[in-house]
Parts: sequence; C-alpha cells; structure tokens
Amino acid sequence: MTADSPTPRPATIAVTAGRPPHEPDQPLNTPIVMAATYVAGGDLEYGRYGNPTWTALEDTLGALEGGRCLTFSSGLAAVSTVLDLVGQGGTVVAPAHSYTGTLLQLADLESRGRIQVRLVDITDTAAVAAACDDAALVWFESPTNPALEIADIEAIATAAHEAGAYVVVDNTFATPLLQQPLSLGADIVVHSATKYIAGHSDVQMGAIMTADDALYGVLKGRRDLLGAIPGTFEAWLTLRGVRTLHLRVERAQANAADLAGRLAEHPAISQVRYPGFGAIVSVVLADGAAAADLFCHRTELWIHATSLGGVESTLERRRRWKAEPSTIPEGLVRLSVGIEDVEDLWTDLEAALQHVTSRGSSTPALD
Repeated sequence: MTADSPTPRPATIAVTAGRPPHEPDQPLNTPIVMAATYVAGGDLEYGRYGNPTWTALEDTLGALEGGRCLTFSSGLAAVSTVLDLVGQGGTVVAPAHSYTGTLLQLADLESRGRIQVRLVDITDTAAVAAACDDAALVWFESPTNPALEIADIEAIATAAHEAGAYVVVDNTFATPLLQQPLSLGADIVVHSATKYIAGHSDVQMGAIMTADDALYGVLKGRRDLLGAIPGTFEAWLTLRGVRTLHLRVERAQANAADLAGRLAEHPAISQVRYPGFGAIVSVVLADGAAAADLFCHRTELWIHATSLGGVESTLERRRRWKAEPSTIPEGLVRLSVGIEDVEDLWTDLEAALQHVTSRGSSTPALD
C-alpha cells in the first residue's frame, strides 16, 4: 500500500503484513531462513540477534498491536524478560487471578528477595490504583485466566503512570483483534503466541510489543544477551497461523457466545463466566470438583488438555493444578472453544453434563 492509502484494518494486516515485496518471481510467503551465522558487515552478524523469518512475524504482530514486536522461545520467556526490567527490591502489582506461569515467576522472584509482589483484585480499579504507590511495574490480564475478570485498562494505566510505574498487559486471551492495550495506555503487551496467534497447538512462542523505542531497545538487548530466541521454523509456522487469526477468532468467539448461553441454563452448572468477547468460557459445576473431573473425562469431541487457543476445543478443571489460586472454585472448568460446528460442540457437552447429573455428586474424582 502507498503512503496515501488508508490504514488497513486488522484482518487485512493479518493477511498482508510481513510479506516479501510484490515483484516478479518473489515468493508470496517469507521463506524459512535457516542461518546461525551471517556474512559480516550488515545488521545481523549472528543468528541470536535476528533472522529474516522472525522479522516478518514481528512486523506483522507489531502492526496488529500498534507497536514494535520481539518474539521469544515461549510465552514464559517473554514474561521473564519483562519482569527482568524490575530493579532489585522493586514492587510489582499483579492480579491474584492470573496465568499460573506468571504467578509462579512472581513468587519465585519474591522468594529470592528480587522483588516485592502486591496481588490485587484487578476488577477493583480504586484498590489497584492505591496499590500502585511506589510500584515499579503493574502487570495484569484482561480477561484474567481462568476467572475471566475484566480490568479497566485505561484507568489503571493512568493511575500506574501517575505513580511512576510501567504498565504491562498480557493480551493472550483477547488477541490484538479484540483489544489493543497499547492504545489504552499500556507500555508493554505480552502474548503467549503459542495460543491464538499461532492457533494450531503445534508451536511454543512468546511475543512482546511496545511503542516505546527506548523500551524496545532494552528488551532487545535482554533477548540478545539471554538467548531466549524463537526457532526459525516455529516463527514461520506462527506467521502462517496469523494469516487466519481473524477467521479463527471470529468463529471461535461466535461459538463461545452461543455455548455460554446454553450452559447458563443447564442445572449441572452453577455459574458461567463469559466476559462477552473472546473464545474462553469458564463454568463452575454445581457439585464441585468430582463433578467437574467427571465432566472433563466424559466428553468425546472436546479434548481434556491444558493450554488453549487452538482450532480444536479443549477443557480442563483448573484446580487440578496445585499452583492454581485457592480462590478459584474447585469445580471451575475452563473451556477453550474452537472452530468446530457449534451444534456438535453442544451435543458433546450436553451428553457429558447429563452423565454428571445422572451419576450425582457421589462420583469419585478421576485422575
């Protein structure tokens, strides 16, 4: 597109960004560049510093989020790189309900005296603002994992900046198609690109985006030094996944909204948590952990597995993980809704719930 062309919409960016130039005999897709060493005298020099396949992916993700992107070997590698910005003894404000890996990293850093952590109810904006006093970094998700709570990103960002803190938003659940935190005041956006961005449950990848050139330089320097770089083939697969991101999110979100409504009317379900957008639905089984375990093991189309954001539908009881916060109900099951036909998804869920109802709460938990 020319300089005079209108800014393309996200669905168009997902398809067109990071492509080779439109010239005769150029491939439509960026090739996989398998190189650890480059001829001296250019910008790359060595494989840990950059790769043309990474660049194509990073250009695309940066354009979708409205900033510059760095990709990493995993979502947790991206998380640890951002947390490394906090100085010795600095304070990090974070949600009590959050991605388990993030909470474990925070707990590990605090146990070693590296940082101090203040856990908050991210839906209580006033309490979050008060917790920002003397904080170095405010980290949150919206929606949260797996409670699906929504934060006021703009208000929290304003309060954090007034207190002198950086703001980081994990945008994995919403994706850049549904929410762009940089435009709402966030300094850094983090993604587990393993999830919706790659979208096919076959890649591990993390990503960081920022519109601050100085922050980008610092984060790039940390990646260069620590070496948490993505594989070239993984970067190529992730970029291929991005090309259909808008279609996958559109279909999965429509399925999720439909299923959330049906699940809310089922007698085996005591609570449905769905924020009104995205493709994650959390339900609480009325008869607790045993019923939730049975439910997860009785589906046939839905796959009992951790992780989320793939084309296939998966589900799991979150409290089966010892590190899950005790404030998450024992009977909560997180559903990652895929792109299958919604009637087939519902038929499978309904049959599993019928088994739960017929067996009752005395059913022992399954391993």
